[in-house]
Amino acid sequence: MSIFGNGRAAIWRLAVAAALTGAQTTAIFATGAVVGADLAPDPALATLPVSILIAGMAGSTLPAGYVTARYGRRTTYLLGAGLGILSGLTGTAAIIVGSFALFCVATLLGGILAAVAMSFRFAAAECVPEGARARALATVLAGGVVSGVLGGEMVTATMSLIPGHDFAGTYLASAFFALAGMITLAGANFPSPGIVVSAGRSLRIIARQPLFIAAVTSGAITYLLMNFLMTSAPLAMRMHDMPQHQANFAVQWHVVAMYAPSFGTGWLITRLGAARVTVAGLIVTAAAAAIGLVGETFAYFTLSLLVLGVGWNFGFAGASAMVLDTHRPDERARVQALNDFIVFGTVMVGSFLSGGVLLHYGWAVVCWLAFPPILAALAVLRLFRETRTAQPAW
Repeated sequence: MSIFGNGRAAIWRLAVAAALTGAQTTAIFATGAVVGADLAPDPALATLPVSILIAGMAGSTLPAGYVTARYGRRTTYLLGAGLGILSGLTGTAAIIVGSFALFCVATLLGGILAAVAMSFRFAAAECVPEGARARALATVLAGGVVSGVLGGEMVTATMSLIPGHDFAGTYLASAFFALAGMITLAGANFPSPGIVVSAGRSLRIIARQPLFIAAVTSGAITYLLMNFLMTSAPLAMRMHDMPQHQANFAVQWHVVAMYAPSFGTGWLITRLGAARVTVAGLIVTAAAAAIGLVGETFAYFTLSLLVLGVGWNFGFAGASAMVLDTHRPDERARVQALNDFIVFGTVMVGSFLSGGVLLHYGWAVVCWLAFPPILAALAVLRLFRETRTAQPAW
């Protein structure tokens, strides 16, 4: 019998939906800054559409948590997929009419879908016995391997589909991927919330736990640096006169590297503990920034993004597993939403800054700026290890 028990079908539906909906997110990450550079009135605003994607993720996490607590995960996921469809259609229209503002609306809607999809990992953990939670979480993250391939290939195959409007076909195709994700999620069964929104301790009490502080800090910094470097890379490659298909390739395999380790990350968390895996992720992320400093050729950009993806996987999966130990069952929707709100809010700030930093100071400075936050996260994790007691987190 599968270690996932009766939750096996739901977990695999979540993994497939993660692959399908993640293809849209991959496409926005690969093309958002490039399309932004073509449509924006000022080159410094080139990365704004990707930053707005992150803003959509940050701004929708708490409302999504509320909807989940009231109406269940399936309702939340179907609403998110519906907005993903609208995102693809709006992006297509924006490129055809040449509207930068409308394109930003499209990426905002895409950010809402991305935020909803990120909660798939927590849904998977709720469908299985406690001993299988880390593996269930990692299995759903592994769906991102397919999303990386699908998203990258979708961009390459469709970027010239509509003559005279580069990437319009890509966003139209992304709408169909979101629709396929909606159909997949419609047949999934998730545990009933069985709670009211006011149940459990206050978020202030929960957020003061050393374990929660360590988890959210390391998760936020891991995601912040992944986005900061990954958002800048395609535009930096374009600034070095590299063709778009090379940027597509680098981002595609970056996304694959983000999720491919998930096939073993759950086992590592079970064996070594979530905190150790998170530390490993931060160290690997530092290695990715160091590679970016070595050279600015296609090979170095690609290698840096590959290593960055692995660092994100270890750091984010480890931090997510730590969050699971900070709440009671009746608190999970609110606590998970709070965690994602803080994480994506932090990422949003870095994303807004990335375009200006790259254009004014160059790729090397972008890489150097990765090291101070990594040291800060490692210090917080060290403090957590020194202050934790034998008592449970809750």
